[in-house]
Amino acid sequence: MSETQRDTRVEAAISHWAPRFVANGVPLADFEEVTAAVTRWEDWCAAWSARAAIHEGLALQALTEGCKLSAGEHFTRAAVCYHFGKFLFVNDMEQMKRAHAKAVECRNWALPYLRPPGERVAIAYEGTQLFGNLRRPAGGAKAPVVVMCMGLDSAKEEMDDYENRFLKRGLATLAFDGPGQGEAEYDFALCPEFERPVKAVIDYVESRNDVDAARVGIWGVSLGGYFAPRAAACEPRIKACVALSGAFQRRSSFEGRPSISFEAFRVRCHCASLDEAGKVAQRMTLQDVAKNIRCPIYIVAGSMDPLTPPSEGEKLAAEVSGPCVLSVIEGGNHVVNNLWYRYRDQTADWMARQLGVAPV
Repeated sequence: MSETQRDTRVEAAISHWAPRFVANGVPLADFEEVTAAVTRWEDWCAAWSARAAIHEGLALQALTEGCKLSAGEHFTRAAVCYHFGKFLFVNDMEQMKRAHAKAVECRNWALPYLRPPGERVAIAYEGTQLFGNLRRPAGGAKAPVVVMCMGLDSAKEEMDDYENRFLKRGLATLAFDGPGQGEAEYDFALCPEFERPVKAVIDYVESRNDVDAARVGIWGVSLGGYFAPRAAACEPRIKACVALSGAFQRRSSFEGRPSISFEAFRVRCHCASLDEAGKVAQRMTLQDVAKNIRCPIYIVAGSMDPLTPPSEGEKLAAEVSGPCVLSVIEGGNHVVNNLWYRYRDQTADWMARQLGVAPV
């Protein structure tokens, strides 16, 4: 099959998410080689899983040689490659679940070997559990915590780069899979009222004696860029919020979005039809809610974002009641992954200041 005959779903994945893959840990050569070889969407997950297995093998070899730091880094790359194999692959749930289980397994293997190391945590929620990765900065002090909210197709296994930027500045991170996300996507539907799982996460933070539960920030990416402000509006324990490319109001229509994205939204809403999923989308709104955001908030939007136009961030900025930074980055795509250097360090510095940590 020629380049012009490539599956439109593969084309959408490449054109919309190429910078994200690389910025979040996929080696550029891997991205180029894997995507060049895939012409059918049905082959996407298997191709990425095969590449992930190479990194996993390197990790296991490093462990046999006693090279734990290298093992952690190899396992992390394996996890993110498995993750991007499954991230929108809802057309084959069994294959998706296998790749997902490997992503979780590899990141769990990596956690104790990272610098600083991480810990898998279970958070009580509605009679069962949500899972997260908690990492604390070096030094042993009770650090403030940044609760990290995933998007529609992201998961905690994709968060290494973001985590490290906070950790280097003296902030702990707790990246978790909420309802409809990552490990929780099978048992729970996406939850527009995201203050509910965030309350459970902060309750968990308060149960620990090795982090500072009086200084909790929240961060969210893509759909998480809606979830985080939603939680900040309803949860007074949140002291600062970062929202990356989140919608002020999701449309009930899926027109203009890649089919692989709106099908993933339907599946993760546990809906039988797009009409049903559209009703869930209508509940994802900050209208009459954003005014309750009184903590400082930093909003990032890309001027060229085809999925969440910057007007969504502008609406949020106009409604909040507390201090607000609005950064619309010229030329930025969705989550501005193509120009990540324009906001990742900046938002980490800002969050550190808001949570009382001196600049480093």
